[in-house]
Amino acid sequence: MKRTTTKRGEFLKARRAALGLTQRSLAQKLGVEASHVAFIESGRRKPSLRLVAKIADTLGLDRQQLLILAHPEAKALIAATKSTPPKKTAPSWQRFIKNHELLARYHVTDRELHALENLSLLGTVHAAKEFLAILTLIRDIPAIK
Repeated sequence: MKRTTTKRGEFLKARRAALGLTQRSLAQKLGVEASHVAFIESGRRKPSLRLVAKIADTLGLDRQQLLILAHPEAKALIAATKSTPPKKTAPSWQRFIKNHELLARYHVTDRELHALENLSLLGTVHAAKEFLAILTLIRDIPAIK
């Protein structure tokens, strides 16, 4: 276990230094004390799951890679998730996504496509008109202030 924590700490320290950040400046970006960054780099503490995400984003690292480095026990969970076969999308979704003219006419963004694809996995949408109706509803949601 000691080798893993040393490896994690050395990796984070090297990445931080390569970006020209001090422990204090990284800590400020993460919203933690500089001593907490020092403890993580020395291997005396593991970052929380929330902090793993913040560190990865701040240092430009892959979140999943850093999660496994920080919490090796999570590797089995991630591997189990990857081995699960993806659900099949409905034929209506396949037709909708291949209709490039329709997608262009309604200016459907990648983010909207992703949301609609997830919805299609439920198998309740049967036609392009229904996807467009749902898209209209999504776009019409007022901003919460």
